[in-house]
Amino acid sequence: MIRAVISDFGGVLTSPLEGSFQGIADRAGLTLEAIGIGLATLAERDGVHPLHELECGRVTEASFLEAMAATLSEQLGREVAMKSFAEHYFAGLEPNALMIELMATLRAEGYRMALLTNNVREWEARWRALAPVEEIFELVVDSAFVGMRKPDPEIYELTVERLGVPAGECLFVDDFERNCDAACEAGMTAVVYRDPQQAIAEIHAVLNGERR
Repeated sequence: MIRAVISDFGGVLTSPLEGSFQGIADRAGLTLEAIGIGLATLAERDGVHPLHELECGRVTEASFLEAMAATLSEQLGREVAMKSFAEHYFAGLEPNALMIELMATLRAEGYRMALLTNNVREWEARWRALAPVEEIFELVVDSAFVGMRKPDPEIYELTVERLGVPAGECLFVDDFERNCDAACEAGMTAVVYRDPQQAIAEIHAVLNGERR
């Protein structure tokens, strides 16, 4: 029996993240490929992925953006400004009303509710403003404050430990298949979010015992 639902935030309770990253690229006169190459260059130079370090709270947003701007400027041979990264990122995000409504309904029906998000410490106020997080979720596990991120096994273990529900009684919802695979390896049931209709149908199927 599923007693708890653990949901991702960005891309599940919001519009797809691809649109936000495309907006950042467009406003900076970049391509997504150029941003990817910049991230890869920093990862090779430092031995750690810069975005992962940001999401684990080991580097500040300012340091991340400074490093990315310098790398992209060098690669492209022109000045690249990244100071408005967060503003442009959130300008491309909208609440996913259908999924937020579903999560609120599940809370009202008595399911234990947790939010498990890979996020940026400095963005907490921005993303929380997109949904009634505190009304729906009794527990929030934010990668930037716990020093680990999906799909690290430890962050799933931490979430179920804090929630106090065995992994086998938890349903996990995320828009990245690798994160769902890791949740399954941790003992949970998982639904990969692709669109609201598909996800809602699959979530109800699991909760009704029609799918595990």
